[in-house]
Amino acid sequence: MRIGCLQFAAQVGELDHNIALADGLLSLSSPQNLDLLVLPELAFTGYNFKSLHAIAPFLEPTTSGPSTDWARATAHKLNCTVVVGYPETVDVSAKWPTSPEYYNSAVAVSPSGATLANYRKSFLYYTDETWALEGPDGFFGGEFKGLGNVAMGICMDLNPYKFEAAWSAWEFAYHIIHVEARVAIVSMAWNTREEAESYAQHPKEPDMETLAYWVARLEPLVRREEEGEIIVVLANRTGVEGDAVYAGTSTVLGIEGGEVRLYGVLGRGVEELLVVDTAKGPLGKLVSATAAAAERSESVESSLSPGLDESEREGNTGWESSAETSVSPGKSVSPPH
Repeated sequence: MRIGCLQFAAQVGELDHNIALADGLLSLSSPQNLDLLVLPELAFTGYNFKSLHAIAPFLEPTTSGPSTDWARATAHKLNCTVVVGYPETVDVSAKWPTSPEYYNSAVAVSPSGATLANYRKSFLYYTDETWALEGPDGFFGGEFKGLGNVAMGICMDLNPYKFEAAWSAWEFAYHIIHVEARVAIVSMAWNTREEAESYAQHPKEPDMETLAYWVARLEPLVRREEEGEIIVVLANRTGVEGDAVYAGTSTVLGIEGGEVRLYGVLGRGVEELLVVDTAKGPLGKLVSATAAAAERSESVESSLSPGLDESEREGNTGWESSAETSVSPGKSVSPPH
């Protein structure tokens, strides 16, 4: 399967500029034979809106605004499925009188231009709560032609609900298993705690704190005993919007048999199209810090099982790259979003 993640630094409210930036990056890379292209959360409008008033001019009708139009044109051009995040306004005239409905959504479009899914974010981050409603239907699960069963989430969906649910609820990870997804797609605008100045010093390096956290939130996939690899596509954005510094590090993982395979990852500050071909094998594997330490000390029989005990889940979500992998391990502190 050939998968693309388009990572770029959108700016709030600069719709035309952001679309032109995405088009330019695609033209520069000239991707061939993609099966799936995934863009970030609120890809073309920017993310860091502080109120409904601020985002209102950029709300798009359900599956028919500029973001969906771009997805259809690009899906046709590249002959692949395209997923794009956008701010949705719902036509509620049929059930008037009622309150307006706005959602943080992601549309999936087939190569023929058909709408495969319109997923509405279930778990809202603080920024979302200023303007959006929770998606009423839960995480998406369904079949996409050529991809098989697919699960879809958006950014905060990977976290515990409202940061209040138990860590071990693993809501989105268990959803992936429940719908027997072959591919899990997550559009993101995931930020980092680091200051913009320090974060920008090493733009080509992935943020391993963030990557470690994402993997830790997928632990049920690692523990599952069923055969068959699950591909996880984590398409994040980069750049700075006001007080928000985004983590980049868009990643494609394959999880099976206790292993987390790293097919590709971008740097934290890179604007680029990541293209991976899962048929060609991974760059390497990620192992938990606990397992890596055990392997080094030769104190256990197997060091490849990345499970964390209850005490480690809250205080250490650390994962490291194996010797095969070219990325560098970092600290193990969970990011805010």
